[in-house]
Amino acid sequence: MKAAIAISTAVAAALAAGISTPPAHAATSECRGLLVCVPIAGPWVVVPTGRGVPRPHVEYQMTCPRGYVVGGLDAELTDRAIDVAFVGTTGSPVAPGITTSRTVVFVATHVGSATKTSTFRPHVGCVPATGGGRRTPTAVSAVVPPGKPTTRRVRTVRVGPTVRTIVQACRANERLVDASYARAFFTKRPPSAALVSTVSVTHAVRNGRVTAVVRGDDAVTSVRAIVQLSAVCAGGR
Repeated sequence: MKAAIAISTAVAAALAAGISTPPAHAATSECRGLLVCVPIAGPWVVVPTGRGVPRPHVEYQMTCPRGYVVGGLDAELTDRAIDVAFVGTTGSPVAPGITTSRTVVFVATHVGSATKTSTFRPHVGCVPATGGGRRTPTAVSAVVPPGKPTTRRVRTVRVGPTVRTIVQACRANERLVDASYARAFFTKRPPSAALVSTVSVTHAVRNGRVTAVVRGDDAVTSVRAIVQLSAVCAGGR
């Protein structure tokens, strides 16, 4: 009973935050083997295609409700040539709360030769946070264990039939070390090439800030389309 109450409470929190939850018949396995788990479905994220080296990739961040951490991951692909990974933190054992936190960043790369529109939909299974963390070193040494030298600052906006400029910056005591953006669509089925073309983004880094010009045409009003702008920041610790 307590588990059922916890799940329903977290689902309500996810809905209040505007996060999508997949239908009960979904074939994804982000909650497989987890006793208490809240499944959260993301939008269809557009994966850039290209034949250069390195291949272009897209990064998309998902967040669990408060009090929960990421305990499981899965994804749906429209192309088997999409390679999906996630950014995890070093530590032992590999487990929720150590390897993952409340947020997780999916990284998708198209490694095939086709140039057709490709998308993926990320899924996370959220489990109650139980604390944990890595062992504190007991000796002073010139060699230190891996930590978290960067912080990801993310801004997600809904796209309308207009031109809009969005900006994401690091905090005053931080410096920008990387930047990216993602286009995504909250649709039941993968978006068509025509739908994907209704949203375009031009982004640039100037004076330590990420600026993106987002354009949506009139057809974008029929769906919920978003752009996520990410700034990876170092320092401030």
